[in-house]
Amino acid sequence: MASSSSSLPLLTLFLLSTLLYTTSGTGTTSTGSDACSTSPDTGSTLRIIHAFGPCSPLRPAVPFPSWADFLTDQTERDTTRLLFLNSLATTGTGKSFVPVASGKQLLQIPNYIVRGRLGTPSQNLLLAFDTSNDAAWMPCTGCTGCPAGSTWFNPTTSTSYRPVPCGSPQCSQAPSPTCYPRANSCSFNFSYAASSFEAGLGQDSLSLASDTVSSYTFGCLQKVVGNSIPPQGLLGLGRGPLSFLTQSKSIYGSTFSYCLPSFKSLNFSGTLRLGTYGQPKRIKSTPLLLNPHRSSLYYVKMTGIKVGRRTVAIPPSSLAFDTTTGAGTVIDSGTMFTQLVRPAYEAMRLEFRRQVNAPVTSLGGFDTCYNGPVKYPAITLLFQGMQVTLPEDNVMIHSTAGTISCLAMAAAPEGVNAVLNVIANMQQQNHRILFDVPNSRVGFARELCT
Repeated sequence: MASSSSSLPLLTLFLLSTLLYTTSGTGTTSTGSDACSTSPDTGSTLRIIHAFGPCSPLRPAVPFPSWADFLTDQTERDTTRLLFLNSLATTGTGKSFVPVASGKQLLQIPNYIVRGRLGTPSQNLLLAFDTSNDAAWMPCTGCTGCPAGSTWFNPTTSTSYRPVPCGSPQCSQAPSPTCYPRANSCSFNFSYAASSFEAGLGQDSLSLASDTVSSYTFGCLQKVVGNSIPPQGLLGLGRGPLSFLTQSKSIYGSTFSYCLPSFKSLNFSGTLRLGTYGQPKRIKSTPLLLNPHRSSLYYVKMTGIKVGRRTVAIPPSSLAFDTTTGAGTVIDSGTMFTQLVRPAYEAMRLEFRRQVNAPVTSLGGFDTCYNGPVKYPAITLLFQGMQVTLPEDNVMIHSTAGTISCLAMAAAPEGVNAVLNVIANMQQQNHRILFDVPNSRVGFARELCT
């Protein structure tokens, strides 16, 4: 690989240079108010903000030294996220013991956040939403080891906050619940490699857009040991008993959709739509698969991949759904680039390179890159009952000058017992993704989100 000084111009990838951060010559972050002004949350529709985008209050105060550094950071997050998802798939529990790189976020919180209000009077919070998690937790005042941040929840000032008692159904549903001697309230612990946190289980009123979920059960973080966690809370949109989807079933009918904006968007704002109202009437869909041991994950049956008009010869075992091993394909909102088990990725990559028929180079975590103008074949993901042909912006990453482009997919990391194919958020962008749990389906429809 070339030296950092010579490779830096190549590393100003489109993904990161189109206003993930808008930097001036002094290196400070600049976001115009016009670019960030959007309509407020209304009804049951919430604005989605990219956690690292120019309009996010969570963006780093000091930008990364280069777009290459940001790209490296994101691909490392994806690697750790994949370890986390595979741990869920292979263990089938909320107890994940997966290596976490130094300084990385506990639980690998996903990239997209929404605004919410918790308590009485309400306290404004930022919540990362995660389709592969059931947990809900908030950093709370008095927490030992929690990061400093502006979105802590103070339960002592909320007149509607109630601790969840020991012996309650919610306590038994929490991961590793604990009731200490002489304690009347339930706590739970979550371990993640050398990191762990302890949270008190509580209930309070959670408001999203115009709706309120009464007696919402969540973990109030009390102690964190190990790697730091991000300042925002977590809104789990999985299918487990303590997920937001289950707790709000009477309001939203276990149905939601989102549209994630393209990385070309100025303000990284899409929408999260809760409930059946306003969802697409005509949408292609594929059945949801239920794995009773891994209820948090949205499994679907991927039957193949087409590159151009040719169906790739992928070993059937690489796409098989197996409730025992946890293998299969999941739709995930928290991984940035689609990750395939190695035999599936290598077969797809081989056919892609064959059809492009141009010299291949590598760049960062991407192993299929091209210099100069190249005609790229379409990639179509084949699912039971539907197929999704991805536009080029969902498949290729382009440098700022357009001189280099990379296939924005990857194989599972070496040395990982990976069993999951993860359809990630870059490949989902500018689609309305519908999660219709009562009818056991996931739908895809093209929609431009800005």
